[in-house]
Amino acid sequence: MTDDEILAEFRAADALLQGHFLLSSGRHSEYYLQCARVLMDTERAGRLAIALAAKLPRELKQAIDIVVSPAMGGVIIGHEMGRALGKPAIFVERPTGNFELRRGFTIAPGAKVLMVEDVVTTGLSSREAMACVADAGGEVIAEAALVDRSAGSVDLGVPFYPLVAINFPTYAEDELPPELAKTKAVKPGSRAN
Repeated sequence: MTDDEILAEFRAADALLQGHFLLSSGRHSEYYLQCARVLMDTERAGRLAIALAAKLPRELKQAIDIVVSPAMGGVIIGHEMGRALGKPAIFVERPTGNFELRRGFTIAPGAKVLMVEDVVTTGLSSREAMACVADAGGEVIAEAALVDRSAGSVDLGVPFYPLVAINFPTYAEDELPPELAKTKAVKPGSRAN
């Protein structure tokens, strides 16, 4: 899929929102990609996962033992990536603030893990989920994501394969443009209250 085709999928799902958003990274943005909306259509989710899997090098695909994604945002695309790669897919969640394996999920010692996210901005959630995988005995060998919002600056410590890079400006609280500062921020993501 081309970048234009990928963005057309987001537009068709009304998944590109405009307003004042507080991202899970703590930064503010005028735009928000609601990946849950683009992934709610199962056919679309499958197409996007197949396109994302196609970006991974063959040697990497062969090395993956299991796909892990952080809940909530990464669950659907992680599951679809597991399907596209023919690998089991599980997720980590944070019921008390820190990621952990629950629901009987386990990671075999030494298992090679592909971390899958919906959107990466600062990489904080990814790094926290990777620490959980390491604590469980797995080794994250790469990360894949639908969207890279980091402007290419994120360093996850492993190779990173985004389907598309969308570089909307983000701002710290004290850097807000005046027009954005006049409006109340909405927390649309999985860390929203």
